[in-house]
Amino acid sequence: MTSAKNLILWYNHPMRYARTNSFSRLIPILLVIIIMVVAVAAVIAIGQSLLGGNNPENKPKSQADIAKESLLSTDANRAVRLTVRGPIVAQEKFRSYQIEITPDIRRMSTYEGYLEKQIDEKKLDNNSRAYEELVYALEKRKMMEGRQLSEEQNDLRGICANGKVYKFETLYHGNPVKTLWTSDCGGSKGSATANVNDILLMFLNQIPDGKKIAAGVGLQQEDTFFQF
Repeated sequence: MTSAKNLILWYNHPMRYARTNSFSRLIPILLVIIIMVVAVAAVIAIGQSLLGGNNPENKPKSQADIAKESLLSTDANRAVRLTVRGPIVAQEKFRSYQIEITPDIRRMSTYEGYLEKQIDEKKLDNNSRAYEELVYALEKRKMMEGRQLSEEQNDLRGICANGKVYKFETLYHGNPVKTLWTSDCGGSKGSATANVNDILLMFLNQIPDGKKIAAGVGLQQEDTFFQF
């Protein structure tokens, strides 16, 4: 009788009802929290999917990728350019030349002096198919592959005073996208790592009599160039 009485007293005890009611009130709160966490996770997942967060194409491009893309693009506003500068001599005797190729034109210009007074220019038509073949050939010859240099190291003033300096560029709307350079002076290798002779030949062969024009300003192509 005593055990039965105690059981009845426990069953009717107000604390038991308080604990039960407290737990019952917690269940909806826990459910709401769980639902909110799931909803937030779903929103984040949907956002990443819409923005392409896991798409490799949306990841930041490396400098090498940008350089390759700028070289191989055949858009009408793209161009590649070679500049050759001769030894540092008197203003009257200093010579340089430049070859610029776009999907529409091929141009070779020769200059006198440090202010680039134009001596002559040869301008020819081009087409997108010819340009595409050229830039892919330049890419295979690693024209825009190079080493990273500091701003000071990229300062070309006074570089290779007794030899020639070669500058390779990709352009967009006439503005450089990437520039690499080297020289035929052993102590001034520059940022370009391509075989200079290969790149020179590719550009000079785009202009009929290109080698003759370069030789006319004393900047004829040599048969031997160092390869990095």
